[in-house]
Amino acid sequence: MTRGSRTGELPSLLGSLGIRRGGVLMVHAALSGTGTAPGPVRDALLDALGRDGTLIVPAFTPENSDTSRAYRTAVAGLSEKEAERYRATVQPFDPGSTGCPTMGALAECVRSTTGAVRSAHPQTSLAGLGPRAGELLGRHPLSSHLGRLSPMGRLYAADAQILLLRVGFEVCSAFHYAEYLARPLTDYLLRPRPARRTYRCVMGREGNWVEYRDLVLDDSDFGAIGARLPGGLLREASWASKKVTLCGIRDVVSHARAEMTRYRQPLA
Repeated sequence: MTRGSRTGELPSLLGSLGIRRGGVLMVHAALSGTGTAPGPVRDALLDALGRDGTLIVPAFTPENSDTSRAYRTAVAGLSEKEAERYRATVQPFDPGSTGCPTMGALAECVRSTTGAVRSAHPQTSLAGLGPRAGELLGRHPLSSHLGRLSPMGRLYAADAQILLLRVGFEVCSAFHYAEYLARPLTDYLLRPRPARRTYRCVMGREGNWVEYRDLVLDDSDFGAIGARLPGGLLREASWASKKVTLCGIRDVVSHARAEMTRYRQPLA
């Protein structure tokens, strides 16, 4: 493993991992404890990609929903009236201004950079910089969090790379795409359709709660799935005392899909 702890070492580290110049790179990152501001990390990533490359980050906003873990945590311990008042203050999602604080400093930095593009989903948007950002993030249907019709589907089609910068596969959102693919197309008549649920979020104006249905998403086994990935699919290094992993979205989604198809119980 390559070891480094300063921003100045990032360019050589990223180059040694094999980030494709001119490619598409989806990054999940945790910068806490590095003493490094997100701006220089963003710039190092863009430099590694080159002028024709595109940087993508998750810009999820789970707090804009009363069906999310983040919301349930926020209202835990509140009285019914207090919870109602809290719910009434949830701000509508605005792609241009709504922050994504739970996604970390790098994601918020990329989202708020001049010229950044962001998809329009009120809970699972992605943000990006680079010449392909508009093409990849331009359409994001409400009922496809991270499925075939979402930007994640277009990242898969673009053969994007994934960089886990000091985080593990437990936060690898591409594994959600595998959930949409897990039921084999040839098995549609033999197995029950994947379970779906109702989601709610605020859009347009304060108090305008919108309902939609989509797949039940479950990240509880993502870390275990990542731990079973064949080593040949991964390039690894270390930065600021934690692991950095580069992989191809098609490789890891294919592995995750096979795992989920094999051991997750199909639900009616």
